[in-house]
Amino acid sequence: MSTATAIAAAEPRLADYAPGIGAALSFSIADVLSKVVFASGMDVLSLITLRGILAAGFFWFWLRAAPPRVPHSARARLISIGLGVLYAANIFGLLFAIQVLPLSIAILAYFVYPLVTGIAAAALGLERLGWRSFATALAAFGGLALMLGTQPAALEPIGVLAAFGAAICRVAGLLVTRAALGGTDARVTTWYSLAPAALVFIAASLFTGTFHPPLTTGGWVAFFGMGITTTLSTLWIYVSTARVGAFRTALAMNLEPVLSSAFSFALLGEAVTGLQLAGGAVMVAALCAFQLRGGTPRPRSGVGPGSRPARGA
Repeated sequence: MSTATAIAAAEPRLADYAPGIGAALSFSIADVLSKVVFASGMDVLSLITLRGILAAGFFWFWLRAAPPRVPHSARARLISIGLGVLYAANIFGLLFAIQVLPLSIAILAYFVYPLVTGIAAAALGLERLGWRSFATALAAFGGLALMLGTQPAALEPIGVLAAFGAAICRVAGLLVTRAALGGTDARVTTWYSLAPAALVFIAASLFTGTFHPPLTTGGWVAFFGMGITTTLSTLWIYVSTARVGAFRTALAMNLEPVLSSAFSFALLGEAVTGLQLAGGAVMVAALCAFQLRGGTPRPRSGVGPGSRPARGA
């Protein structure tokens, strides 16, 4: 086989991008459905507790049906369990932000995590970033500032802080995964993270005496719709990563804030100003440019350019 033929065979086809686009679409639908769930009377803790139990159960059955080729070592298990605490804080912060903020702003504020991950990786010596990458990151933060600054009175500061806090937890989880869990089965890492996170949610619900299920049929339909869409997204992320790699999958996931913003305007009736649209467009474009420009990974055992996952379960 010639070199040109080998390169052509390795280049993904357009259809290979469908799972990544489907994952972004499913997550954006789940974002919209979460607003419906909250409007029906369910609170954040009740939602993540019930969803955490279902998600942990799904991964347990998945691993039973398709066992990993190489099990986690004791060290990898402990690290994964520790990541579960970060995941618990991450998902609580994100959903709380979605509850109290306009959906488009909550998702865009959360999506600073790829930028912060790249900058933090450079600071820790995991990657090399040039000045153009830093300039692109500044442009993305500028777009976000434009989004947040057009209607500051309409925003709950605690919601913005929750979105940023969730992003920081996500960054920490990605960096730990990249540095310590390179080459391991991501499904097993997810299971060991989901199980303790579900226990944390259950304990918090029991301690606070909090469980408020949806009060309407529509709320229950939206809740189970969230379960279906987030499960599909998780499966499609794995399929997409296998077909086109983690890097192209992460790029496809940048469609999520775009689609979530469009759905929030069309389906939820959330008002969006021209300046907010401009700020969101600048941020998403700069985010894609930042990831395309990326950094040069430094050699490290178990760490590679494909070890940065997209948004998790």
